Amino acid sequence: MSSNSDRVEAATLALRRAIIEQALKAGTKLPEDEIGRHFSMSRTLVRAVLAKLQTQGLVDTYHKRTATVAQPSLEEARDVFAVRRSLEREAMRSVMKRWSPEIEKALKNHVKEEEAAHAKGDARLSTRLAGEFHLKLATLSGNTLLERYLFELVSRCSLILAMYSRPHSSECAISEHSALIAALKAQDAAAAERLMDEHLVSVETRALITEEAETAPDLGSILSRYSSAR
Repeated sequence: MSSNSDRVEAATLALRRAIIEQALKAGTKLPEDEIGRHFSMSRTLVRAVLAKLQTQGLVDTYHKRTATVAQPSLEEARDVFAVRRSLEREAMRSVMKRWSPEIEKALKNHVKEEEAAHAKGDARLSTRLAGEFHLKLATLSGNTLLERYLFELVSRCSLILAMYSRPHSSECAISEHSALIAALKAQDAAAAERLMDEHLVSVETRALITEEAETAPDLGSILSRYSSAR
C-alpha cells in the first residue's frame, strides 16, 4: 500500500493536470468529500492536496468554505508575467552555464512530446506540455529556489491562459522552444534572453477577456478520468 505522502502527491498531480489542461475551469468548486471519494482519501489528506495546489497558485481556499480552482484577475496576470520574465532570464543564464549533451537531449525530447501532441490535435495536452517546457528549464538550472518560484509562476500562468487566452496554434510555441534550445547550445546569452522575452510576450498577449458563458463541469466525471490516469 502506498504511503499517505505518495497518495497526496498522486492526487495533487492528477488535479493539477485537470486544471492546467482546462478540464476543471477557474471557479470550479472542489468539495472535499467528492475528491476524497475519487481518490480514496480522508478529508485530512484531501486538505493536504488542496494546500499543495494552493501554494502552486492553482486553488483558492477559504475558512469554512469549499475550495475552488483559482480565478486570477487580469491585473494579477500582468504582475505574474512581469515577475516570470525576470526569473526566466535567470533560469536561462543558469542552464547555459550548466549546458551539456544530457541537458540538450532532455529539452529536445520534451519538444518531441509537444510535437506529438500537436500532431494528434490534443490542445489540452499541448497547453500543459508548453508550460512544462519552462518547468524543465527551471529544474535544469540547478537552482532549487528558482525552480520552486518558477513552478508556482508557470502554473499560475497556465491557469491565466486557460481563463483569458484566445485560440492559437501550439506550433508557434514549439518553434519558439526549439529556437531557445539552439541559442542555449550556441552559448548565445543575448539571443537566448531576447528569444525568451519575445516568447513570453507572445504568450501574454494572447490573454483577453471572453464573455462566452460555459456550462458548469461535471466534477465527478472529470475526477474519474484523471484519477484513473494516475
